[in-house]
Amino acid sequence: MHEIRKTLEARALSEGFAALGICGPEAMRPSGERLRGWVAEGYHGDMGWMAERIDWRADASALWPECRSVIMLAENYGPDSDPMATLGQPDRATISVYARNRDYHERIKKRLKRLARWIVEETGEDVKVFVDTAPVMEKPLAAAAGLGWQGKHTNLVSRDVGSWAFLGAIFTTAYLPKDTAHDDRCGSCRSCLDICPTAAFVAPYQLDARRCISYLTIENKGPIPLEFRAAMGNRIYGCDDCLAVCPWNKFASAAHNADYHAREALRAPKLAELLTLDDSAFRTLFTASPIKRIGRERFMRNVLIAAGNSGDADLVPQVESLSGDASALVRGAAVWALSRLVSRERLAHLAPQAEPDADVRAEWDHAQKAS
Repeated sequence: MHEIRKTLEARALSEGFAALGICGPEAMRPSGERLRGWVAEGYHGDMGWMAERIDWRADASALWPECRSVIMLAENYGPDSDPMATLGQPDRATISVYARNRDYHERIKKRLKRLARWIVEETGEDVKVFVDTAPVMEKPLAAAAGLGWQGKHTNLVSRDVGSWAFLGAIFTTAYLPKDTAHDDRCGSCRSCLDICPTAAFVAPYQLDARRCISYLTIENKGPIPLEFRAAMGNRIYGCDDCLAVCPWNKFASAAHNADYHAREALRAPKLAELLTLDDSAFRTLFTASPIKRIGRERFMRNVLIAAGNSGDADLVPQVESLSGDASALVRGAAVWALSRLVSRERLAHLAPQAEPDADVRAEWDHAQKAS
């Protein structure tokens, strides 16, 4: 099996993967116990799927008892420019690096399937392929397979690609030589913890997702809690702050795959243009993008929070128009944005006589008191 492992790694690199490592399914068990504690604390927020089938997440052997080896692969998606540059441009939107072009899931899965087919042909064993779409804890498995370590920001850190790595997994019934787990090399560094805009890290290696901007802008389906809106700045989809400041990124390079290079339309889009998107225009702009999955309502909610944080009075006409949007979620965010951009008198004049949604009425009441 050593020759098969060697050839498999060569084939993975030829497919464009940055690294390959192998561990056993039992490697998940210590992380599984930490997962149970994390869910018990409620840190997963509304992500009910984290708690569902938790036994499968906590132990790869429970997910597929016949599994004997877990092959983990890392894909470099490093940015070709400073991912935090747009944070200093309040009239622009900041989108997480991984979402500035096409969705990575299908592209990685196709290459994983090619590798998996080769394993079947060479060994006659069974395989299963996973890319962030099943109850598999990719980051602890990748660490156990020697691809890096889970940093204090809970993401994988690699000496080869820094913090910019997509992960994929191939489970197989074949016995393959295992790699050694990587040592933690974060040391005393706290850069990722200290930069978090919403203080989402309750301790090193422990994230309260309910406070994380990535969770708030993507997974959260309701209004953004008031306490986090100002801290969001102009981040409209995800947040890369804790990844971007990692000192190990000095070894990172820009992604070789052009599919991960930022589309110019998404590198630093103007808030004024995003505020005009109707459902059709939203779907067109984000065709094949991971942003499309949150839908126009949540997306416009995020853009309106950024507009409110911009201090740009030129955005008032677009924001005012959205205060009459068909979506209560959008109307509520527009109210908050207006409270940050117009005077108390103007806000009182704009307030509707009858708002059908209780949450939006509450937004109007709060806005008029706070402005």
